[in-house]
Amino acid sequence: MKTFKIVPISRLYAEKIKSTMVDDFNNPVIEQLANGLGPCRVSLKPFKKGVDTRLLFKHSPFDIENAYNQPGPVFINKADVEEYSDIHRFPPGIKANKKSFPLTLIGYNNKQMMVLTETVADKDVDKLITNIFNERADVEYLHARNAQACCFICKIERF
Repeated sequence: MKTFKIVPISRLYAEKIKSTMVDDFNNPVIEQLANGLGPCRVSLKPFKKGVDTRLLFKHSPFDIENAYNQPGPVFINKADVEEYSDIHRFPPGIKANKKSFPLTLIGYNNKQMMVLTETVADKDVDKLITNIFNERADVEYLHARNAQACCFICKIERF
């Protein structure tokens, strides 16, 4: 049973960033050889260290300007990549590497107010997402964030 949908940064938005090389906050985009795994916020695949070129910029995954609007750094691949398409399961390359990708799920209501935080740790992230959506009617959507760096990875919507 499909209970959620993974929403990466869109390819269209990534193309805008690549063409202007300026983020939505008028900061220049930084181009660098990958020295970490990332992941790319479009493909939701880890970067290949020393191989992939990534673009770093400031991004806000929110629609409403309020106290919980948390803009922060994200990476996308400089190369043209496909948007993550296996949207009914959490990206396996991130899920399988808990050491490099420690996860926190943050839940927001329909007014973009934070109503839940859950550290994934050793739990199965797909089951945890399903349980949250089944048990918490007040959670409109989730953000997956890196539990150490706190940076946004992807949005997770009810399905």
